[in-house]
Amino acid sequence: MSQFDRVFQALFGVFFTRHKTARHLRRRAILETFRSSANPKHDRAFRYVSRAMRRVAQDDVLEAIARLSSHEEGLTELEVEKYRKRFGPNTVDYEAAMPWWRHLWQCYRNPFNVLLSVLALLSGLTHDLRATIVIGTMVLLSTLIRFVQEGRSNQAAERLKNMVSTTASVLRRPSMNDEIVGIGRKYFGVNLHLDSDTRHIEVPISELVPGDHVVLSAGDMIPADCRLLTAKDLFVSQAAMTGEALPVEKFSALDQPFETVFDAANLVFMGTNVVSGSAVALVVATGRQTYFGTLSERLGMQDRNPTAFQAGVNGVSWLLIRFALIMAPVVLLINGFTKGSWVEAAVFALSVAVGLTPEMLPMIVTSTLAKGAVALSRKKVIVKHLDAIQNFGAMDVLCTDKTGTLTQDRIALERHTDVLGQSSDDVLRYAYLNSAYQTGLKNLLDHAVLQHVELQHELVNAQGYTKVDEVPFDFERKRMSVIVEGGSGERTLICKGALEEILSACTHLRLSKQAESTALDQEMLERVRSVAADLNRQGLRVVAVAIREDLGEQSVFGVADEAGLTLLGYMAFLDPPKESTAPALKALASHGVAVKVLTGDTELVALQVCRQVGLEHCRYLLGVQIEKMNDETLAHAVERHQLFARLTPAHKDRIVGALRANGHVVGFMGDGINDAPALRAADVGISVDTGVDIAKEAADIILLEKSLMVLEQGVLEGRRTFVNMLKYIRMTASSNFGNVFSVLIGSAFLPFLPMLPLQLLVQNLLYDISQIALPFDNVDRDLVAKPLKWDPKDVGRFMLFFGPLSSIFDIATYVLLWWVFGANDSAHQALFQSGWFVEGLLTQTLIVHMIRSPKLPFLQSTASLPLIVTTAVIIAVALFLPMSPLAGYFGFEALPGTFYPWLIVIVLGYAVLTTVMKRFYARRFGWV
Repeated sequence: MSQFDRVFQALFGVFFTRHKTARHLRRRAILETFRSSANPKHDRAFRYVSRAMRRVAQDDVLEAIARLSSHEEGLTELEVEKYRKRFGPNTVDYEAAMPWWRHLWQCYRNPFNVLLSVLALLSGLTHDLRATIVIGTMVLLSTLIRFVQEGRSNQAAERLKNMVSTTASVLRRPSMNDEIVGIGRKYFGVNLHLDSDTRHIEVPISELVPGDHVVLSAGDMIPADCRLLTAKDLFVSQAAMTGEALPVEKFSALDQPFETVFDAANLVFMGTNVVSGSAVALVVATGRQTYFGTLSERLGMQDRNPTAFQAGVNGVSWLLIRFALIMAPVVLLINGFTKGSWVEAAVFALSVAVGLTPEMLPMIVTSTLAKGAVALSRKKVIVKHLDAIQNFGAMDVLCTDKTGTLTQDRIALERHTDVLGQSSDDVLRYAYLNSAYQTGLKNLLDHAVLQHVELQHELVNAQGYTKVDEVPFDFERKRMSVIVEGGSGERTLICKGALEEILSACTHLRLSKQAESTALDQEMLERVRSVAADLNRQGLRVVAVAIREDLGEQSVFGVADEAGLTLLGYMAFLDPPKESTAPALKALASHGVAVKVLTGDTELVALQVCRQVGLEHCRYLLGVQIEKMNDETLAHAVERHQLFARLTPAHKDRIVGALRANGHVVGFMGDGINDAPALRAADVGISVDTGVDIAKEAADIILLEKSLMVLEQGVLEGRRTFVNMLKYIRMTASSNFGNVFSVLIGSAFLPFLPMLPLQLLVQNLLYDISQIALPFDNVDRDLVAKPLKWDPKDVGRFMLFFGPLSSIFDIATYVLLWWVFGANDSAHQALFQSGWFVEGLLTQTLIVHMIRSPKLPFLQSTASLPLIVTTAVIIAVALFLPMSPLAGYFGFEALPGTFYPWLIVIVLGYAVLTTVMKRFYARRFGWV
C-alpha cells in the first residue's frame, strides 16, 4: 500500500467503500471533515488553500499566470530561487519528524514499560527503594536503547529514501534574460523584449515553487496543487482525495460552475496521478500549503492502524502480559498464606510479574528491522517502510512483469515489415514519426525506434513534418496516435499499438510494393494474424503501425478519429532474457517462492520468454478469460496457472487479490503505470528507481537494480530478520514460563522466599542485557529456506514444551542446596538464594545458544561474536556477584567451592535435555 493510500484511508476509509452516493456528496463530506476540526490553525490553512484554488480556477489562463506572478513560458532560475525562499521546499512530511521529547515518549509508551512503571510505583509505596531503582533502570534501559536505535534507524531510512529520485518536468526560461531586461530598465529606461528560448528540464519535485509550469504525462504523480493551462485527453485518478474508483477527465477551461474545488475541471491536486493523456499545469500551491499538506499535518498526530506484522507482535505481547497478570496473584496468595507476610509476598509477586515481562521486545524488534534495512541497502534494496521486511521474508508468491524484469531492460528493434512480413522502410519511417512527436510517456519501444533510426540517417526525413495534435495512450485502447503535417500541407494520423487493438480500428491494409490500399477482408485478416503469430513464436514483440490520410483541415483530434485506418505493417522488437533470470528463478523456487508472470504482452511472446528462463511447462491464462470468471473461479485458476497474458491493470489487481484471498503472502514487482493497482493490492509492493512516479509511490520496497537476483537476496534478509525476532520471543516466553513454575514450587514448600524480590529483578535485568546483541546474530541457512509467517500459537506451544524443562533443573538445584549444602532454614536462606540466582541466570543465558537453532550449539551452529560476548559477560557477572563487595547489598552470600562442580552437572544436564526436546519438537512441529 502506498504512502498516500495509508494517509488518506486513515481519514477517509469510508469513501473507499462501494456505494451509490453522489460524487459531490463525498466531496462535501471531505470539506465538512475539515470544518469540524477542533484545530483552528488547520481550519485557517484549509480555508486559505480553498479560496486560493477557487480564485485561480475561475481565472482564464493569462489571469491565472499573472495571479501567480509567473510568465507564459515559465519561471527563470532567479525567480524560482526567490519564490523558494518565500514558500519553502515542496515537501510534505507524511510522517512528520517528531521532536526528541515526543519520540522519547513514544519509545517509553508500550505495554511492558507501563506495567513496569506501575510495579515500580507499587514498590516505592511499599518502601522497597532498591526494587524501585532496579525496575526504573530496566525501564530506562529499554526506553533509551529503543530511542537510540530508532533514531539511527530513522536517519538511515531518510538516507535510503534520498537515494530514490522523484522528479518533475518543468518549463524554465534562462535567467540571463531577466538580468538583461533589468539592466535595460534600470540604466536606460527601456523595456527589452527577448526571445526566451524556454527549456524543458527535469527537477526534483521538492524544488517546485508556485508559478512553475509542470509538464504532465501518463504515470506522473501530480507534484503540487495546480491549475491546468493545456490538457489533451487528460484523465486523473483522484481516489486518494475523493475515493472515486474511476479516473476523472480534466480540461484547461472551466466548462461549468463547481460546488467544491474537487469538482473544478481545471484543477489537479498533489497526491493524485495521471492515468492517461498529457497536460501543462501551473503550480498554485506547494508543500504544506496544498490540500494534501493540510491533510498530512492534520493526520500527523493520528496513529496508524497496525499492520499484520505489528498485530502479530502485539498478540504475543498481550499473551505474555495476560500470563503475568494471572500468575502474579497466584504467587501472592501462595506466599501470603505460607510465609505469613503479605507485604513481603506482594513485593515478591510484583517482582515475578516483572520477570514475566519481556520489556526488551520493542527494542529487539526495532533493532532487528533497522539492521535488516541497512543490510538490504547494501544489496541495492531500499526499504521505505521497515515493517515491509517481515512481509518480504514471509512472501511465498512473487508476481512479476516480464519486460525489464525477466528480460533485459534494453529492447532492440529487430525488424520492420509490411503486413506480409517483408522489410518495409515506410513502416519504420511512420513509427519514427509517431515515437518522436508524442509528448506522453516514452516507453522502451519508443526509445528502441528512435535509437534505431539514428543509425540510419537516410531514413531521418522528419524535417518536412510538423506536429498538429496527438491522441495519448491509455490502457483500454492500448494504442496512441500523432497527427503530422507534411511539407505539402497534407495531414496524416499515425497510430501505433497492440496488434488486435490496431486491427479493430483498421478497414484497409497496404503492401510495401503497392501505392493503393486493399480492403481488410477476412482472408487478409487471417494472413495478417498468421504473420504476427510467427514473429511472436520467434520471441519477438509485435507492434502494429497504421495511418489515416483523409483528414482535410481538421486540427483537433480524439479517440473517435482512430477509425478507418490503413494497416501498414509491424515493428518487431527483441527483448532477450537476462542471464541472471534463470538462476534467480531457480533460487527463488528453492526458497519456496513461486513466481508468476503477469504481462500485458501476448501469450506467444511471453511463453517463449518463459521457456528461455526455465519455466518450461507453465500454463497461461488470458485477460479476456479472467473477465468472464467470478472470484471463486479465479481463486482456483490462479493456483493452476503460472503465466497471465494480455492483462489490463484491473486484471493484475484481481489476480493479486485472489492469491491473497487464498492465504498467500504476495509480492508484486512492477515499474509501470499499469502496475500501480497491483502494487497497492500486494502484501509487499516492489518497484525500481527507474519506474514511473506512481509505481515508486505505491511500492514498499524499491530496487536500485532491476534484477531478480537482488530480490532473492532481499527475501533471505527478510527471513533472517524474522528468525532473530522469533528467537527473542521464544526464549523469553519459555524462560519466563519455566521460572514461574519454579517460583510456585519454591513458594509452596520453602519456609522462606526462594529469591528476594531485588535478586529476582537483578537477574531479569542481567538477562535482558544479554539479549541486546540478538538482532546481530547469525541465522542458519536451513531456517531461511522457506517463507516464514507469524504464528502466535507456535509461541504458546514452544513455551509449553521448553518452559517446564528449566523448572526440572531449578527443582534439582533446590534439592541440592537443601540437602547437600544445608540451606534448609531461614538462617541459611542467603546461601539458598545465591545458589538459585547463579543457576537460574546461567541456564537462562546459556539457553540462548541452545534454542537459537535446531542444530547443536558451537558445533553445527555458532552464534555471532556480539552475542557470544554479551552472554559470556553476563555469565561472568552471575558467577562473580555473590562473592563481590556488592553481595551484602543484594542479600547474597559467597557459594562454597564444592557447589560449582554440581552447577556444571546441572547446566550440562539442562543442555542435554533441551537438545533432546529440541530434536523431538523440530521433527514434530518444525522449527520455524
